Amino acid sequence: MPSAPQERKKMYVLDTNVLIHDPNALLNFEEHDVIIPMTVLEELDSLKSGKQAVAADCRQAIRNIDKLLGDATPKDIERGVPIVRARKADPLGTLSILMSTEHSSNHALPEHLNDNKIINTLAALQARNTDRDIILVSKDINMRLKARGFGVEAQDYHNDQLLDDIDLLPKGYREFSGSFWDTINKVETVQREGVTEHILRREEELAKLNINEFVLDEQGFVGKVVDIEEDRLVLQDLHQQDLLNREVWGLVPRDIYQAVALNLLMDPDVHLVNLTGSAGSGKTILALAACIELTVASKTYKRIIATRSTQGLDEDIGFLPGTEAEKMEPWLGAIVDNLEALHEDDENMTASVDYILSKVPLHFKSLNYIRGRSFQHSLIIIDESQNLTPHQIKTIITRAGNGSKVICLGNLAQIDTPYLSGLSSGLTYMTERFKGFRHGGHIHLQGVPRSALAEFAEANL
Repeated sequence: MPSAPQERKKMYVLDTNVLIHDPNALLNFEEHDVIIPMTVLEELDSLKSGKQAVAADCRQAIRNIDKLLGDATPKDIERGVPIVRARKADPLGTLSILMSTEHSSNHALPEHLNDNKIINTLAALQARNTDRDIILVSKDINMRLKARGFGVEAQDYHNDQLLDDIDLLPKGYREFSGSFWDTINKVETVQREGVTEHILRREEELAKLNINEFVLDEQGFVGKVVDIEEDRLVLQDLHQQDLLNREVWGLVPRDIYQAVALNLLMDPDVHLVNLTGSAGSGKTILALAACIELTVASKTYKRIIATRSTQGLDEDIGFLPGTEAEKMEPWLGAIVDNLEALHEDDENMTASVDYILSKVPLHFKSLNYIRGRSFQHSLIIIDESQNLTPHQIKTIITRAGNGSKVICLGNLAQIDTPYLSGLSSGLTYMTERFKGFRHGGHIHLQGVPRSALAEFAEANL
């Protein structure tokens, strides 16, 4: 029988926002050809200057393109330069630069916008290569719609999207109706150094549990997965009342979800904690209370680094007066608000907050100034981390030096960055990637304990 025809190679044309989202995107199209329009290079050039996070990503993308092209001649670049990957001996696919062309046809979009120039260039390329599939790759939904309306195939960049449904993201705990032990056939219980541990076989629901994940049931049992092997797991028995009554810098958890979040925040063996949840669920106040306790009371860490991703921060911060810390204070107002909440019962709340700010080694940092630095024995709080790309999340977490702990806070329902969604957010990417990391943990906080008004608004508006 004749063999099935091989799938023909595609030509992927990358938009600027794809290279900013992932400067290494050039390497992720396997055997297919990658094309960079000249308009995209011009946009990267105009955005590469400055200290903004986007500028650093532009510079990285430009360096990657230059490295791949090497000493190729203009004719080689026009034909396509083989893409050599470090992990593979044989090059797969090619990289080429697409020059803007004159359009003899009247069927063209007005070229006062760069998006239109790219789409027109793709249409001309498609007319010259009828035997190839030309696909525009863009994070911009509107540009994809315009391209499809103009007859050019377009798709999103999915290489760093690990989930198809945000509901599949781990919550950090599994809840069982009734009693958890009704689902268990065999258990071996041991006690050592005052800790009770249950050794269970990894079957059915237990096979889905990850390290540092919690088991909760309606009878009040709370267990924490402290070890996992191929056919078994070890569940540490935690007492619910001890968790709920634990006081950290005057803060007592309001529910079991906040209680297990505090357990991870205070665990010296957990170096990465990410807390997700709706507005008012307690992410920031839990992180702040734990950080102050760990720096002032136990002196486990030397300082607290607080930063956040805010749409417009990179552009606006330079126009604010004062030092870097003074520039950052308006953007990190949530930290001060939660400090006030921690001390609202004090005789003089303002004096208490001022005293804490003077005594606690709390530093407000812009994301721009974190790149290239290494923080030793520090607690790094990243607020609003849902607005970071996977590449930016990696850049920040790799700044953590010896003895440091990173705490990421975010709400995937409040993404302000135009080219990100809940599925492509760096917070989602990190949560999924680190779910098997022995020194990492994740908790999705429930409810809106902020106030009855906030709870009603969250449910009904």
